[in-house]
Amino acid sequence: MKKGILLAVIIGALVFGTLNYHFILLDDSIKILKKADLSFENTFVDARGVKLLKLLTDRALVKSGIKNLIDDESLSIPR
Repeated sequence: MKKGILLAVIIGALVFGTLNYHFILLDDSIKILKKADLSFENTFVDARGVKLLKLLTDRALVKSGIKNLIDDESLSIPR
């Protein structure tokens, strides 16, 4: 019984995390960005080698504030 409850809590936390955050995979790191709306859309984004325009045209990422991540000097995205 305890194992079942613990498993349900862990699964619930994982689902909650996927609903609330974008996980953006870059060439050298992973950035986590809070979503503007609860959804499974663009939970995992592979931005390795992606042009800047492609990231800036995605409505869900723009609404969440991807521009602030791009403005960060440590972020290296091909322009």
